[in-house]
This record gives sequence, C-alpha cells and structure tokens, in this order.
Amino acid sequence: MGFSTDAIHVGQEPDPSTGSIVAPIYQTSTYVLEQLDKSKGYDYARTNHPNRKALERTVAKLENGHAAYVFTSGMAAIDSVFRLLRPGDHTILSQAVYGGVFRLTTKLLVDFGLEFSYVDTSCVDRVKQAIKPNTRMIYVETPTNPTMIVTDLAAVSKMARERNLTLAVDNTFLSPYFQQPIALGADIVVHSMTKYLNGHSDCTGGAVVLARPADAEKIYFIQRSAGAGLAPMDCFLVSRGVKTLAVRMERHNKNGMEVAEFLAGHKKVKRVIYPGLASHPQHEIAKRQQSGFGAMLSFDVGSLHAAEALLNHVHLCSLAESLGGVETLISLPAKMTHASIPREKQEEIGITEGLVRLSVGIEDVEDIIADLDGALSKA
Repeated sequence: MGFSTDAIHVGQEPDPSTGSIVAPIYQTSTYVLEQLDKSKGYDYARTNHPNRKALERTVAKLENGHAAYVFTSGMAAIDSVFRLLRPGDHTILSQAVYGGVFRLTTKLLVDFGLEFSYVDTSCVDRVKQAIKPNTRMIYVETPTNPTMIVTDLAAVSKMARERNLTLAVDNTFLSPYFQQPIALGADIVVHSMTKYLNGHSDCTGGAVVLARPADAEKIYFIQRSAGAGLAPMDCFLVSRGVKTLAVRMERHNKNGMEVAEFLAGHKKVKRVIYPGLASHPQHEIAKRQQSGFGAMLSFDVGSLHAAEALLNHVHLCSLAESLGGVETLISLPAKMTHASIPREKQEEIGITEGLVRLSVGIEDVEDIIADLDGALSKA
C-alpha cells in the first residue's frame, strides 16, 4: 500500500465490537482478567493499552521499522534511547542539537557516567575523528534545530556499521513522509510526535522506532518500567493527526519553499537557512536523501534588537515554542528553545541573537508572507 493509505488504515482499523470506523478511546487504568494468568492482552494501562498499540503499529509502518514505542513527549522518547547505554559509554551527537537534548545530556545523563561529544555530523571525517574506544552511538538531527544542517545519513550509517556503532536519527523536522532514515541505514529513529505527526498543537508525544528486534525489546522494557508510555487520549489525538500527514506535509512543503524564497530576497534579511534553496551548503545531499524540504527554516535579521522588533509585530505568525502545527509558529532560539545552551556555545554553533526560526504552517501562503513583510518593516 502507499504511504497515505498506510497512514489512514494501519493500526486504525474499524472497531471489531461495534463497527465504529474510529476506534474508541480506552480511558481506563486497568483491565479485568478472565481468570488468573489469563487476560485479553491488557492488564494495566501503564504497560500497554489499545490506543497505544494501534498508534505504535502506525508509526512503525510509516518509518519501515520492526517496532515502535510511543512516549509522553519527544524528550521522554530520546531519554529512553540513551538508556540503552551503560556507564562509561560515549555518544557522538550533532553539534547544533535541540536545546532540550543538550540540557538532558550535559546536565543530567553525565551524572550517570555517560560521555557525549558534539560534532558537525555533516562532515563524516569529523565524526570519524571523534570516535573513541568507548563510543557506542551516533545521534544525529538532520536537519538540525535551528541551524538546518543536513547530515548524509547513508555515509554516516555506512561508517557506523563498519565500527559496530548504533545510529539514531531524529526525524522530527521532516517526518517519515519526506525522509526515511531506516531505509538509509539508521538503527533507531526518534520523533517528537507533538510536531508534524500530530500536526495540530493539541498534545505532546514522542516515538522511538527500532530497526533491530533486540533494541525493540529493550525500549519496550524501558517504556513499561519507567512509566513514560503515552496515555489513551493523546494516542487518539496523534492517530487522528497522522491520517492527514501526507496532505499536510505537501502543503507545508509548498508554503515553506515560497516563504524561504521571499525571505531570501528581502532587504531586511541577512541570510536564510533552508535546505530547499540552492544556496544551502548541503542542498544536494538534501535532494538526494529527502523527498521534500519541509517547512522549517531559519533566517537572520542581524541583531537581537531587529529580531525583537520583528517578533513583536507579527500577527498571523504565532510567537511560541514548538513547531510542526498547521499554524505558522515563529521563535527566537537564542532566548527560547535553545536558551539552556550557554551563549558562547550558541555563537559557536551558529545560533546568533538575530536568528529567527520559522515553522511555516498551511495557511494561505500570501497571508504568511504579508505578515512577515509587515513585521520586517519594523525590524
């Protein structure tokens, strides 16, 4: 079946007991056993429930994984991946990683004996140079948040396989509709389902998709033991959102390109970072490994003063954290999503005080452009 068909039907079959075309929300904490040691597949909602199982089937299918497990947030999903490691293990991460991941690794996980190095993963040679005898994992964001750096996943996965390293890829920005990391050699894919998979800014959720059965068993053990599995209502909302993923991503992609081209030609904008533009340093890699460029982009207006003026004068674009919703969201990473990263480190990885991140929605693109144009006149 095609992607859109799978997104609508896999894991979302009609309810067998009533024929309801939309499965019910199983809003219960426990399940009655038929007799001791005999259940209908469920016993306690923390360990599993029908809404979670259905969503996990959908996400696994869309990412071509062996299995998937869903969590209360993207960060909970990412944390579960790092729990596959043991004290003394070393991980290489993309240099411009999301601020929450930087905070998790530098402020929390290091206290449990894990080591982390932050490298420009768009350069395979730098990844190789960062490998240590205790390196066990490479964790890649592509494109990175918010610097939009693209990593050649086929090249990094080949290098990882040769050295018996696990490759984990955050695919949130593009969704499985535009990028398939497992097909390019990744072992693990993570998502903040809060973003494009759900697409409606009305719940949080995370997903881990596993290519290897052994990893799947470990992640399921972590999910049910740590109690971070996604609740029924949130699973229901994400399942509903996934049904329109394909059509939403097509509109996001179209709007993203038009807005990027508009900003690239605006006199108040110093530079635009969008893999869909020929000016992007990894444009050719993006063309090769992605089927679309998505709707995430960043642009620099030169200073904090100019950025504040812009952000304080948008009307249609919503000044808010998060991304991937049907509405256009705008933010200042240096002060918002990446505020946990020290200023000197922000500068080192390209997050300037004038760098604005834009998640282009699916509104009429003329309205998005008009709003940005009016706000830029104040910058």
